[in-house]
Amino acid sequence: MTENLENMTPPAGATAVVVLSDGSVFWGKGLGAETTKVGEVCFNTSLTGYQEIMTDPSYAGQIITFTFPHIGNVGTNDEDIETVTPASLGCILRMDITEPSNFRNSQHFNDWLKKHDLPGIAGVDTRRLTRYIRDNGAPNGVICHKADGQFDLPALLTTAQEWPGLEGMDLAKEVSCTQAYDWEESLWKIGSGYGQLENPKFKVVAIDFGIKRNILRNLVAQGCEVKVLPATATAEEILSHDPDGVFLSNGPGDPAATGEYAVPMIKDVIASGKPVFGICLGHQMLSLAVGAKTQKMHLGHRGANHPIKDLTTDKVEITSQNHGFVVDKDSLPDGVEGTHYSLFDGTLAGIRLKDKPVFSVQYHPEASPGPQDSHYLFKRFVDLMEAAK
Repeated sequence: MTENLENMTPPAGATAVVVLSDGSVFWGKGLGAETTKVGEVCFNTSLTGYQEIMTDPSYAGQIITFTFPHIGNVGTNDEDIETVTPASLGCILRMDITEPSNFRNSQHFNDWLKKHDLPGIAGVDTRRLTRYIRDNGAPNGVICHKADGQFDLPALLTTAQEWPGLEGMDLAKEVSCTQAYDWEESLWKIGSGYGQLENPKFKVVAIDFGIKRNILRNLVAQGCEVKVLPATATAEEILSHDPDGVFLSNGPGDPAATGEYAVPMIKDVIASGKPVFGICLGHQMLSLAVGAKTQKMHLGHRGANHPIKDLTTDKVEITSQNHGFVVDKDSLPDGVEGTHYSLFDGTLAGIRLKDKPVFSVQYHPEASPGPQDSHYLFKRFVDLMEAAK
């Protein structure tokens, strides 16, 4: 394979390349920063929200292939971000970045990528790459942007092959806050922007494993005064704030690795009797804490069009998802029931404890990006806190 790469000639005009760990090569036009990044190559099927996706901390360690071809069409702004410093590693596009046409645009997407030192590549056959990931699983890969078009392909292949992969990797510490802070910003409305907390009714401690800002905004919109604590916070530190409820956030990496320090905390918080709500990584580690098991998925769920059935209401909701690990539905112990399931592949997407006010979901009800079908889950959390009071 290395010999083949040594003799490979880049196509005319190629200024970027993606090299997968099996030696597959995808050429294209470089975008954003001239740099090289290595990580897991995944795909996202969302039709909008590329800025929210790129700034979602759950994408730490990942290079994102967008299956929708028109990326950049609404530009970027300083509001539609899920964290200040993007954790994703770069993006792979079919078409060149679309010129922005939106009244909220403040910066071209290409300039935004440069600002955050993120490389991109356009002109890739993303349908071919997506089929590859579907059939073979999400591979390790390198994305490299060099304006001079000179690439050391064997060295890039070695870099891809030597990257350890996400399984067994704790990335929550890398994207979590390092100090506690208060959050009071509410949901965005056209004409007025983001609202602010008014007349708080509940105190919530949110554990930041890579939390998205729109999750915090949804909690505030439900009347919650939110204190955010780092991923390594102990149960004693959490309970010292005397919260009405505890929220376990989304985040990147292997839940079993982050669970080494988070699961003991979660067990103690559950034992306290406080209402608990978990999303994504928080859902996975909550499941570990009650005795279930997690596993790496073949290719994961990433997009804003995933149908989920809520067995507690018998309704189907279209959801936003981003996860590469899943809770084994056959490992749920007595006292824990599955509440939500994917209608794509039948995987477990939500649980609740039968004897405690504790529940979680695998997907992203904050809808950033994505449909708002699942906003009711924040109300469900508030109702549990109200009942506990």
